[in-house]
Amino acid sequence: MTANGRTVLAAGGVVWRRREFSIEIALVHRPRYDDWTLPKGKLIPGESELVAAVREVAEELGASVAVSRRIGTVRYLFAEGRKRVTYWAMQYCGGDFVPSVEVDEIAWVSLSRARKQLTYDVDRGVLADFAAVPVPDSVLILLRHARAGKRSAWQGDDTQRPLDSNGRLQAERLAVELACFAPQYIYSADPRRCVQTVEPLAVALDLHVQIEPAFGDEFFVDAPGGTHTALLALAKPGRVSVICSQGLTVPALVDRLGPGMEASDTRKGAWWVLTLVDADVVTADHYDAP
Repeated sequence: MTANGRTVLAAGGVVWRRREFSIEIALVHRPRYDDWTLPKGKLIPGESELVAAVREVAEELGASVAVSRRIGTVRYLFAEGRKRVTYWAMQYCGGDFVPSVEVDEIAWVSLSRARKQLTYDVDRGVLADFAAVPVPDSVLILLRHARAGKRSAWQGDDTQRPLDSNGRLQAERLAVELACFAPQYIYSADPRRCVQTVEPLAVALDLHVQIEPAFGDEFFVDAPGGTHTALLALAKPGRVSVICSQGLTVPALVDRLGPGMEASDTRKGAWWVLTLVDADVVTADHYDAP
């Protein structure tokens, strides 16, 4: 432990890009330590691990990325005490590397070369965890709408019940978190609270919220198979989609696509990231509400 009894929190990514029939991994060289490692860095106070991981990758690689699955968390001792680092798989979308005091060189290498070039065994373990799961060809983000007060306190049509003040704050924070996945499409069930939950994200990314009644609880109760079909229709190669839905539909879809995921604990403002290969779910990550 560090002198003040705290573990240092950090986050980073295994950044990959396609090269013909294989993929390459980005490694960074730190002149201070003369080592080759995966891009990562410490959290800023108040920052989530996910946002920190994307920020650090941008700072060290000069790269914009699209996050997909959470790889895992490693813990180890370093000069100042103990560190905990959470890593995500990230597809490289573009950018320009600029050498700095912290990182003076980067290398794009094959998986086999990366295993040899990395300096630390802990990084090789993270890389092995990344390589154990195929890179996705599509990503679906299932989001339960943010807080909207109590139904009993709303006098009008329940489909028009808006987000409350806490829900609006959640929606703003969700926009920052969900932007890390670089979605190209945003869908919402028709209740007003669902649409309002993803509006800040749509504004931030200059996207249009597409209303799809099939993702609402009312439709799901009547035709669950139709909702399932509508969801899988979005799992197209290269596509990342955010779908805002409700408290019955989101857990049921996750349970159906990935049994044993304990999706019943999907609270308002929480979300699931499903990565798919050939329309089959290969990973499902749960994120708590902000």
